[in-house]
Amino acid sequence: MEELDASLQQAAPELRPGRGQRSAPSLPFEWFRERGDHRRRGITPRPRLPLSSNLSLSRPVRILIFLVLGLVLTGCHSTKNQTGWVPLFPKDGVPAGWVVRAWDDVSKPSPTNSVWRVENGVLTSEGARGCWLMEEQEFGDFELQFEFRLGARGNSGLALRAPMAGDPAFDGLELQMADYRYNPEAKDSELTGGIYRVVAPRQQVYRPLEWNRYEVSLMGSRLKVTLNDHLIQDIDLSTQTVVVKRHDGRDVLPLKDRPRRGHIGFQELSRDGSHVEIRNARIRILD
Repeated sequence: MEELDASLQQAAPELRPGRGQRSAPSLPFEWFRERGDHRRRGITPRPRLPLSSNLSLSRPVRILIFLVLGLVLTGCHSTKNQTGWVPLFPKDGVPAGWVVRAWDDVSKPSPTNSVWRVENGVLTSEGARGCWLMEEQEFGDFELQFEFRLGARGNSGLALRAPMAGDPAFDGLELQMADYRYNPEAKDSELTGGIYRVVAPRQQVYRPLEWNRYEVSLMGSRLKVTLNDHLIQDIDLSTQTVVVKRHDGRDVLPLKDRPRRGHIGFQELSRDGSHVEIRNARIRILD
């Protein structure tokens, strides 16, 4: 036993407490057993110290950890913004959370046989023309993407920030979707890509009878619209002062005074029995 104590003192002098120091923690029993094995082989093992549960970190290390955590959380938030797309019509059938209303005043009921339905991922209407499919939820700032296809005399529109009363084309915003054959006398602002009757698209890139893709961004007063990968609208609504007429001849508020928050919706005004088709519609809420 005295030989073992002397060997312990020689193998681990750092464990001997000095004056004013706390005693070192006792060595585990395995160390003694292993030392006996090693002694028989002529090897002096290095003692294994038990880990302390009272580890302390220096101030610079703590600051570094907080900085890393902050970067990680910021990255998570950024990823959420990049992947926060929500499908508007995730299931087949009559869309949940949407209501059908009259085309000229969404506070009024639609024609009795107007129905919107999703089938195989494609939204379309059935029955009488002259209606809006309006989302019950309100939005302010958001991005919206979808594909649409019209018939030869197709006419539709996308309601943006519209109230649930009045005509979305004049009391909110309407991004037009209309084949030129629907109305050969239509102004540029009344064709696909126009902010109805107010702002014509920069260029006309609509593809008749084919699938077309809209990408819409509304951030505060800034409206950007891409059609088939071409930027066709990039306007500051707060600078738009043009006053246009309603269908009954009354003046309409300029775009700068239109709501900054409201509902989205899809219109059906196609003729000759054709109906607008919508697919791959999704939204990313930014406010």
